[in-house]
Amino acid sequence: MAGTDNAGLQSEGVGEPAPARGVSNTANAGDTAGKGDNSGAARTPTAADASVVSTSIAASTPAAHAPSTPSGLSAVSDAIAALTVTDATREATVAQLNADEESSQLLDDGKHTLPFITRLYGGLVMVLGVCAIPLIIYELTYSIRQILDGKVTIDALALPFILSCVEVVVLIVDAACMAVFGIQLLRSRRRHAARWAYALMPLTLAHGMLSLALEGFGTNLLGPFIQMTILVALSVTLDPALLQERQLQWHLKRMDDHEAYDKAVQENMLGRDQSGKGYISLDYFNIFWLFVVGCVVGLIIETIYHFALVHEYQDRAGLLWGPFSPIYGCGAVILTVCLNRLWRKNAVLIFFASAVIGGAFEFFVSWFMEAAFGITAWDYTGQWLSIGGRTSGKYMVFWGLLGLAWIKFVLPYLLRLINRIPWKIRYSLTAVCTVLMLVDIVMTLMALDCWYSRVSGVPQNAPVTQFFAQHFDDAYMQHRFQTMTIDPSKSGRMA
Repeated sequence: MAGTDNAGLQSEGVGEPAPARGVSNTANAGDTAGKGDNSGAARTPTAADASVVSTSIAASTPAAHAPSTPSGLSAVSDAIAALTVTDATREATVAQLNADEESSQLLDDGKHTLPFITRLYGGLVMVLGVCAIPLIIYELTYSIRQILDGKVTIDALALPFILSCVEVVVLIVDAACMAVFGIQLLRSRRRHAARWAYALMPLTLAHGMLSLALEGFGTNLLGPFIQMTILVALSVTLDPALLQERQLQWHLKRMDDHEAYDKAVQENMLGRDQSGKGYISLDYFNIFWLFVVGCVVGLIIETIYHFALVHEYQDRAGLLWGPFSPIYGCGAVILTVCLNRLWRKNAVLIFFASAVIGGAFEFFVSWFMEAAFGITAWDYTGQWLSIGGRTSGKYMVFWGLLGLAWIKFVLPYLLRLINRIPWKIRYSLTAVCTVLMLVDIVMTLMALDCWYSRVSGVPQNAPVTQFFAQHFDDAYMQHRFQTMTIDPSKSGRMA
């Protein structure tokens, strides 16, 4: 193994022997790679050997041979390098962590300015703090004169007077700290600004509690609440230590996820329940895409079924935009969650479980839409085993068949389709699509609420209601949701 060590040292240009840790890592790598070699001869150095030694030396070389990094970061880098799957990932991760540490050190030197909105807030805080001190002193002086002139009588031992005095002191100290805090924000001194934010938090809390004790619960608490919210947000984003911690945690999570991803791909278990109790892993990534696919596939099936039944095309969409029917999306998720551990069970059990779950879900959705918006989207009155017209035996059988096909046949192929999303973009893509779906759902609920208000005769005077009346009027809503009718008398709302 001497040849391997020399090759590694020469590749780094180091004239002295590497520390024992680096040699040990190299020897272990060589022993592992050459295991089973009975010749006893020295193995020819390879590029992989040099890469391993380079990585070990990069993590342990003295400051004279490598950029200086804090001991804490070096320890984290060593731990990460030992846990990483490939040498290339080790080098990239350690280099990224070093770069993040250097950038976090530069955050507090004033060269990396804070965002304009943050500095604008700092200027406003500084002005308010500077102006508040003389105003408080003036009010205090005026009150003392009123007392001395006999115009106001007080009881110095009374609790309200004591609390008022304490509140004045707290307000003066708070104003002074706010002025300094604003100056630090203007100068982009992140670390100092974060420390002053921490100091201001107990003062703000004390101000709020004193105001509550003196004036009760009301708008007087709005100022302390807003100030505390801003201070918490700024302290989290400004503190370089917290920033570095978030960077390290992000790298560790990404590395763990990537390692688990590679392992699952090799074992053909990507997206599967690793415990073996269920078929699919019930994480947000899988659940979201099951919901999306369920929305689209359910809409297609219902549209085809209606066309085959009455020979007429009808828009069965459930959201303002896109080919989505959230009833089927939610149904797909509920069936998956409830039946995930039954995927190996008898088909009859899965069928009856799906029928009961689907029927109960359909009944609840019908009741909720009627109670909230006075909407009737379907009515199964008079059909076999009809339950209040909200579900029936016929459609419970359909839910049973859908659930059986979903769990036994569709889910495996669907999981393979979902896993074709590249690992590098699956998180960002899912986040973007989640936001778009939430916007679509929220806008749909607001449009339905305004539609209900118009049918009920409620004046549409607010800007929001006027916007929906202009862009999503009754004709538009009736055309988009062709299966829905509104009857305000059926809703459970208060007049």
